Amino acid sequence: MQTTVRVLGTGGTIAGTASQGSAESVYKAGQLAVEELLKPLLPQLGTRIQSVQAVQVAQLDSRDMDHAVWQRLAAELQAGQENEQVVGQVVTHGTDTVEETAVFLQGVLRGAKPVVLTAAMRPATSPQADGPAHLIQALHLAADPAARGVWMVFGGRAWPAVQVRKVHPFALQAFSAGDGPAAATWGGGGWVWASDQAVGAAQGAQSTEPAGCVMPERCEDWPRVEIVHSHAGASGHALEALLRDGGGADDSAERCDQAALAPVVGVVISSTGNGSIHHSIHQALQNAVHAGRLKREQILVATRCTQGWVVGEPDHGWPVAARLTPAQARVALMLQLATAGR
Repeated sequence: MQTTVRVLGTGGTIAGTASQGSAESVYKAGQLAVEELLKPLLPQLGTRIQSVQAVQVAQLDSRDMDHAVWQRLAAELQAGQENEQVVGQVVTHGTDTVEETAVFLQGVLRGAKPVVLTAAMRPATSPQADGPAHLIQALHLAADPAARGVWMVFGGRAWPAVQVRKVHPFALQAFSAGDGPAAATWGGGGWVWASDQAVGAAQGAQSTEPAGCVMPERCEDWPRVEIVHSHAGASGHALEALLRDGGGADDSAERCDQAALAPVVGVVISSTGNGSIHHSIHQALQNAVHAGRLKREQILVATRCTQGWVVGEPDHGWPVAARLTPAQARVALMLQLATAGR
């Protein structure tokens, strides 16, 4: 049977271009088709990967990632999961929102074949472009039988994608997994797994996040979940204003901009430290639950710290999003609410 890896392009810096002589930080993301990214790399893949199939899902800067693109991406990936000739799939993505896309895909995809997200900090036209190496590494991980579920490859390291967060705006090593070590490192032209225990721990981490979720067919019907930041001098007014926002009809619904249309049905609190939140926000949450505007299962607390995650049970008693960043927790809560509402 032919060994095929599919590569789905969504744009991002990895597909970005810069004008000659311009500063490295000045470029346009998502300019090159995924086929253009793959063409110079194919001779370097060897015999393990016999066929590579390119699919262009979108060409955008990932800061503009939206639910419509997620919907198309998930549909394409699911088709690959169900294709017997496909052993794994790669998604090229921008760095800004890749951690959110990872949680979404972990939640909705069915099947154990690896889906490997990868990205870059330098555009494709840079003399020191990091995207080609990341893409080669991602292709090899997608064909590795030890990899199952959704992964992130970046800077010669591989992590379960739900653990990954962007921790630096411009450094080449811009990602980490909180306090978790990489499950595999790139060396000698292949992936070296830390240990069988590391693989098991990685898959265990994936299993603790949303899975088997089903979203409404129309992405404008997806539940609206917002993030409220806890900070010095915070008040409950922002939360109260969000819950008063009842939405309304708008022609932009065809773009799946449901966030500006639908009422808020879930809230993530971006907490200070180990799940701690300002007393005013805590009081606003209590008031909202007492008034029937929110239920406990419509609330998640995640730490805004770039390293580590919430441990134990904070004394406020609200549900905690375990290892997820606030942005990832928003996606997880959205998935949970959509699935529970079916």
